[in-house]
Amino acid sequence: MQKVIGVLRNAGSARMSRIAMVSILMCALAFGAACTGNKKEDEAAEPVPPTMLKVQNQAFLDMTIYVYRSSQRVRLGIANGNSTSRFVIPSNLIFGSTPLRFQADPIGRNRAPVSQEITVSPGDEVLLTIPPTA
Repeated sequence: MQKVIGVLRNAGSARMSRIAMVSILMCALAFGAACTGNKKEDEAAEPVPPTMLKVQNQAFLDMTIYVYRSSQRVRLGIANGNSTSRFVIPSNLIFGSTPLRFQADPIGRNRAPVSQEITVSPGDEVLLTIPPTA
């Protein structure tokens, strides 16, 4: 008789754990479905043009151009000497009006000047002029 009760108790706890497992699984599926969100873009919204940086490099040295947002530094590319280059500022750096700084790191030299902070909005074009060096 005791063995039968023991078996029933184990069967009952197995049934309870199965119910608990199914409940947890159903909750996880419900939360997963709720968190997927709406992936459609608003068709009525105006597309935002890319935010651009125009670099007029009047120096003879090529420059590696970086953008700073707070302490985050992102490499944009290389501005060749005595030429004008255009770079797209990544959209993940711009949130509304965002203060940015720019750095021109000359290839083959030690100095790397950083610009003053400028507030940039999505779709703006920023002009950075690098003067000739002596």
